[in-house]
Amino acid sequence: MDIIRNDKQGAKVKLERISTAPPKKADREEAKAEFEALGQELFDLQDLLWGAKMNSVLIVLQGRDTAGKDGTIKHVVGSLNPRGVSVTSFGVPSTEEQEHDFLWRVHREAPRKGEFSIFNRSHYEDVLVARVKSLVPKPLWKARYQHIRDFETLLVEHGTVILKFFLHISKEEQEQRLLAREQEPRKAWKISAGDWEDRKHWADYTQAYEDVFAQTSTEQAPWHLVPSDAKWYRNLVVARAVAEALRPYREQWQERLDEVGKHKKAELRAWRKKR
Repeated sequence: MDIIRNDKQGAKVKLERISTAPPKKADREEAKAEFEALGQELFDLQDLLWGAKMNSVLIVLQGRDTAGKDGTIKHVVGSLNPRGVSVTSFGVPSTEEQEHDFLWRVHREAPRKGEFSIFNRSHYEDVLVARVKSLVPKPLWKARYQHIRDFETLLVEHGTVILKFFLHISKEEQEQRLLAREQEPRKAWKISAGDWEDRKHWADYTQAYEDVFAQTSTEQAPWHLVPSDAKWYRNLVVARAVAEALRPYREQWQERLDEVGKHKKAELRAWRKKR
């Protein structure tokens, strides 16, 4: 299984039928070489994005505990120039955030033109955790699907390229990663009894995610379901998806930069004549 792109609202997804492992044909050494090439391509595309200031990019990373959101940021986003990248982690809302609508804190972190914003968890927590833990009434979290679609449509209309990734791991792999944290002193700070408690609600979160995909997948803001049991493969397919989404913009960004370059040269020639 490579990656599943869900871009149709109402399309049903059954996570138990989707593999969390790389396809048998996947080769780790070949993947390494491709990933390095993609990293350079993403850096070049970002340079055009930054200069043209025509679009922005929002990458949403969702997944169960230990799925690899931080690792994906480190490896995939690590290929980009930090000058034009912001990373936001959305945890438990503060008192101030709770006094506003649920999208208030999210909209503030949306990317400016020319830049990337990476959401480590996101506005989708308000239809996942809020639902499973009954933090808000059912009519409230159900209404949020429409609010989210409208919010993402607004961003797209203003030039934002939206890429949403669900890092799909198996329950067995999650258990191994949680246990590994206890054995690695440098990762002990990540240990949380809450992570083990959440495993009791695995089926509830599965249903919540499946409803998210059905309710909020659109052509302009698709969900990508990434097999994530193997970290190297997870990183590769996320990098592929980002590059594939941005390649169609390369020509128009370059055209904008060429036009800007002509104006800049004209300004320089005029300045020299005045000397």
